[in-house]
Amino acid sequence: MLLTLLFYTFVVVTGIQIIYYLLFSSILVKNKKEVITSTEYPVSVIVYNKNNGDSLRNNLCALLNQQYSKFEILIVDSGTNSCTKELIADFLNKHNNLKIVKVEDNEAFWGNKKYALTLGIKAAQYDHLLFTDAKTKILSKDWITKMSSNFSETKTINIGYQKLSKNSSFLNLLVRFENLMTGIQCFSFIKVNSPFMAFGDNLAFNKKTFFNVKGFIDHIKIANGEDDLFIRDAATKENITYTLSAKSFVENDAPNSISSWFAILKSKKSLQKHYKIKQRFLLFIFSVTKILFYLFGVISLFFFSWKITLPIIMFYFLIQFVVIGLIAKKLNDFDVIFFLPILEISLILIQISIFIAKLFSKANR
Repeated sequence: MLLTLLFYTFVVVTGIQIIYYLLFSSILVKNKKEVITSTEYPVSVIVYNKNNGDSLRNNLCALLNQQYSKFEILIVDSGTNSCTKELIADFLNKHNNLKIVKVEDNEAFWGNKKYALTLGIKAAQYDHLLFTDAKTKILSKDWITKMSSNFSETKTINIGYQKLSKNSSFLNLLVRFENLMTGIQCFSFIKVNSPFMAFGDNLAFNKKTFFNVKGFIDHIKIANGEDDLFIRDAATKENITYTLSAKSFVENDAPNSISSWFAILKSKKSLQKHYKIKQRFLLFIFSVTKILFYLFGVISLFFFSWKITLPIIMFYFLIQFVVIGLIAKKLNDFDVIFFLPILEISLILIQISIFIAKLFSKANR
């Protein structure tokens, strides 16, 4: 009786997982109602810089050489150790659309990125804003074009994809797989009118949308979440969209140690408690049913009929490989598909360890 109940539970969680993957596949289908505008809105590109002066200098060429009719670049310089103005003096002399917004020390908002970005938004000349970071690589001369092409009277928020750099280590594969899955969830949840996050280094919105929710004021004291919590407050099913063109991608360096990546994942996990209940529930169900699929699947293979259990498992993996494979190819991360089961199980173990660590760690001041 117990084994029968366990097997039926395994069938149910497998079905739920397959439904999620079918949901994820929705981002491969273009929305017929969505029309890409031919209007080139003037754009203010806001680049956040904190102690990344050298990276900024290396990445500025790609920003300044964008093939776009009218744009400005505002570097929001937040408490850097080096003098940003001196580092990019040559660029400032040659480009009149390049400006620096210096964030002065403020006791109430010391080192607060949201405060710094707010100053940049207020200083921006144009209504349409595009955000990135000094350390982020812009991969195409058409980045602004692609990230602003979805702007319209109704679409005022656009999310782009942030890739991570590649190397030959297994850790890098695992980090990029987690980033890929985050992107898949991000874009597919937008598709079903339930947006919950954004890649802050590749995000566009207009000033009116920002000021309609009083900016970051509702979560100004939370250390991070200038992207996700803004989406929580400002996004609706009518005003948000995303761009998956390869020319819209940006790239950041992948974490090169398990400890640094673990810290990033803990920070992201802590932020989820501030999401709306619906999004938290959907993410929770996906994670729990994923764990139960592997747990009950192994038990069913050994203690139930493998002739019935094995085809169910193989069907799950077939759906997973097809869906993730097609999306990974579209997002230029196809190599992760060859290690999919190993990466997925490893990520589950990492997430369980984060959950355990949170239970036994003291709250941070």
